[in-house]
Amino acid sequence: MSHEEEAIQIISRFGLNMGVGEQTIAQVCATHKVHTPTFLAVVNYKVFRRRALPNEIDINTLNRYLHHAHTYFLDFRLPRLRRSLIEAVYSADSTSQIPLLILRCYDEFVNEIRTHIEHENCGKYEEHEHDDQRITDKLTEIKNLIIKYYPTDSIQPSKDESQHLHVGYSLISVMSELWHTEQDFADHCAIEDDILRPALAKAEGRKDVKSGRVAETQDTEELSEREKDVLIQVVKGLSNKEIADVLCISTHTVISHRKNITRKLNIHSTAGLTIYAIVNKLVDLRELTIEI
Repeated sequence: MSHEEEAIQIISRFGLNMGVGEQTIAQVCATHKVHTPTFLAVVNYKVFRRRALPNEIDINTLNRYLHHAHTYFLDFRLPRLRRSLIEAVYSADSTSQIPLLILRCYDEFVNEIRTHIEHENCGKYEEHEHDDQRITDKLTEIKNLIIKYYPTDSIQPSKDESQHLHVGYSLISVMSELWHTEQDFADHCAIEDDILRPALAKAEGRKDVKSGRVAETQDTEELSEREKDVLIQVVKGLSNKEIADVLCISTHTVISHRKNITRKLNIHSTAGLTIYAIVNKLVDLRELTIEI
């Protein structure tokens, strides 16, 4: 994302209008009742990663900026991305269930980000400070599922070569949108972590403690035979207790196996695990009921 694009995003999320003429930043901010140092702090952080001192931040102004960003994600960017995803994934023929599952992964991600944002809009930042990385990981997961498992051999044939090319272009376009959304949301979370939380901590007279984010390994390991057995039951929709009864193991062992499966495959959603199981022929599609 270019510096110009990042700056335009910031302007819109502070409620500033285009067409400012020859006005200075201070004049534009004054017209729209935006705290100028806070505006500049966000610009410098998003574009150059320069952190502001907490006493330079007006919390009300920053909260207004974050709420505008929340509205942008929920009401514009995420619905638009879903429409693009539908156009891309439904280019495969109706016998493939994988496009439906990719869309389900996306809907699970949107539901999680909606809950996350609703809590933040209520000022509950500290309760969900560990959610940010998990949410951005879900977008990465969707991209990886498309790259690894999208059934390109089932794309509907067309006598019109331009139509066939359009399918490929749609996939490339949606991958670009997913990447930009991932970057945008990661930046949004970073602004909360590195600007808002220190400012809130200073205002409340406490020391800010920011936990580091631990990136998960991207390496894929082979599943053991028992882990495959557990995975099969998971994608069939069984609960941990039901899986334990079917496989004659303890519920604790099922939970341990599920953690190992998620770690090894780096796939967190049930829909994503179902795609893996289908592609690797661990389950028969006739055994599954897939709905959106």
